[in-house]
Amino acid sequence: MDIAIKAIYISAGHDFVGRHGKNRLEHGIEKVASVECLAGRGLANDRYLDHKENFKGQITFFDWTVYIRIKEQCGLPDLDPALFRRNILTSGSDLNHLIGQRFSIQGIEFEGVEECRPCYWMDQAIAPGAEDYLKGHGGLRARILTGGILRLS
Repeated sequence: MDIAIKAIYISAGHDFVGRHGKNRLEHGIEKVASVECLAGRGLANDRYLDHKENFKGQITFFDWTVYIRIKEQCGLPDLDPALFRRNILTSGSDLNHLIGQRFSIQGIEFEGVEECRPCYWMDQAIAPGAEDYLKGHGGLRARILTGGILRLS
C-alpha cells in the first residue's frame, strides 16, 4: 500500500470538544512539513497528545479525494483543508478499509480504529450540509503503534 501524505496539521488546543451549546474556540491549526509520532501517545505538540491511555484518536487521517469532492459539492474552490481539523491528509488508500487493520506509512505502524465521524460542527466550520456530505467519509481515527517522523510525500 502506497499512501502519500499531502498535508500535515497539528493544533495546540480544541476548538469544538466540550463546546456543545457554545461557540467554537479559535486555537488555530498549524500546517507543518513533518510531525513526530509518539507510540501510544499521539503527535508531538498536538491537542490529543497524552489525551488518555489507549486513546483511539491519537492521530487522524483524511482522504484528499474526499476533500476535493467537498470543495466541489459545497461550491468552495478556496476551501482550506485545515478546517476539517484532521492531522494527516492522504491519497492512495480508502481509509475506511483500514478500520480494524494494522498499516504502515513511511515505516511507522498504525492501527485503524474507527471512522472519524463528522458532527454538526462541520456545518459551521465548512458550510451548511458538510456534515451530511462527510457521513461515511469523515476520516480515520488511529492509534500509533511505533514512533517516528511523518513527512510530506
